This record gives sequence, structure tokens and C-alpha cells, in this order.
Amino acid sequence: MKGWKVLGDSFVIVVGSGIFAFGLVFINLPNQLAQGGVTGVSLILKALWNVNPAISTLLLNVPILLLGGKVLGKRTFLYTILGTVTLSGWLYLWQKVPLVIDLEQDLLLAALVAGLLAGIGSGLIYKVGGTTGGGDVIAKILQKKTDIAVGRLLFFLDVLVLGASLTYLSLKPLLYTVLFSFVFTKILDTILTGGYRGKGLLIISNKADHLAPLLMTRLQRGVSFLQGAGGYSNEAKKIIYIVVSPRELREVKTLLQEVDQEAFVSVLDVHEVAGAGFTYEQHKRPSYQKFKPNLRYGKAPLG
Repeated sequence: MKGWKVLGDSFVIVVGSGIFAFGLVFINLPNQLAQGGVTGVSLILKALWNVNPAISTLLLNVPILLLGGKVLGKRTFLYTILGTVTLSGWLYLWQKVPLVIDLEQDLLLAALVAGLLAGIGSGLIYKVGGTTGGGDVIAKILQKKTDIAVGRLLFFLDVLVLGASLTYLSLKPLLYTVLFSFVFTKILDTILTGGYRGKGLLIISNKADHLAPLLMTRLQRGVSFLQGAGGYSNEAKKIIYIVVSPRELREVKTLLQEVDQEAFVSVLDVHEVAGAGFTYEQHKRPSYQKFKPNLRYGKAPLG
């Protein structure tokens, strides 16, 4: 099973690298859109000295990978080597394809399409635990030396590269590159978080035993009890935790108004849900119809 997983992950990395390289060759380069990281440096070398990005990307990443091998871990290191090599290969291949994507010099459209392709390509690679080398590795090396968060280091490195891109770009395409980076980040986040965002609810109610079965019956969702205590009264309380889809949030609030208007509710963004057969599709959920809340006495068996 492990061998098949590695094979599957490798296939995803190759496909993701191909998509990323396609956008770079056919969208970024013709429309003079910059990028951050090592890819951005390769674009600078292409513009100033006509160095093929397929070659410069590989050459720039080799010393970075040698330095960062101990930081990445074995699997990520091997996946990063694969991502780096295949990215260079795809860059070389796509430059040989006589294809022109005419966006009529519309930089807004170019930034959107480039961000979409780069986000999909990188998202696929990151999803299986790989990278394309470059800034990710540098940031992890610097993080060990400085204790600065990786996200801040990546941002700082990208700002440096984009600033250096002014050596061959005017301010206008550079500003559209910012839009490209925004779209890229959003697409990347969507792929890494599964494309959906649920809502996690923490409900503090004196009628938790009555409320929980109602939630399970009406929403066909499982609930969990957390043990808590009031900070002022020190009174023990049951806290209900439940994860629902965004469209079910209104139904939960309506139920709370019916049962306990004094209930305290905290709504959290849940970027990914896994385990116990969780799904947003109602017809696939387990049945909780066995719960029959006693509305008259405010009690409900938990079954």
C-alpha cells in the first residue's frame, strides 16, 4: 500500500508541476507578470540575460536543496527533488510547444488566469507533502536560525524578489502581480483545505441534555459533550460541540431560540473535517431518529 501511495503522490507532483509550468510559460512570461521566490528570480534572469527558466530554476534550487536536506525530512526532501526536477522539465517542454494564448494584453485577465493555474499546480504538490524547492526551503532554513515564523520569512523573501523585479518591469505589471499573488494564495488555500469551510459551534446551555438530542434529530449531526465550569459561579456545565455546514447555521440558531434563548454560542471556522464518515450530504449521514426528546419535561435519553 505504501508503494502505491508514493507512486500516486509522485504522479500528482508531476501533474501539479506541469500545470504550474504551463501558467508560467504561457501566461506569466508573455504578459510580464513577476513571481516571488526562486521562480521569480528565474524570471528576472530571463528578462535581463535571456537565461532559460528551465535551466536557472534547476541550478538555483540545487544548492538550496543541499543546504535544506536536513530541514525537510526524508519524504519531503525526495518529493521536493521530484518537484524541482519535473518543474524544470515541464518548463523546457512547454517552451517547445508552439502555443499562444491571446488574452488581448488584458493584464487583469492574465493575473487571474495565472493565479488560478499557479494555485492549482502548487496546491496539488503541497497536498501530497511536496514542494518545488526555492523559497519554502530557504524559509525553513532561516526559521531554524532566527526563530521567525516561516510565513513571515516567505513574505519577506517574496517582497525582496518582487522589488528586484522592478529592474525589468514597470510599476503597472508589478501591481497586477500582487493580484496574481492574491488569487494564487486563495486557490492554494482552497485546495489544501478541501474546498469547503464548515462551522464548528461551541454551545453553553443549561439545557444541554435536552438540546443535544434535538440537534442530532433535526440536523442528523453527531454532537460531543465537553466538560466545563462557569468562571464566576464555578458551576459545572456541559458544553456541546457540533460541526455543521454553513447553510445549517441558521437552523441551529433557530433551534436555540426555541429551546434556550440564554444559550451562549461561539461559531468557529472549520477548514477541514475528517473521520467518522463526516460528509455535508444529508442522505449519507447516520440516522439519529432513535432519539425522541421529551419536550414536556425537558429531558432526552442519549441512547
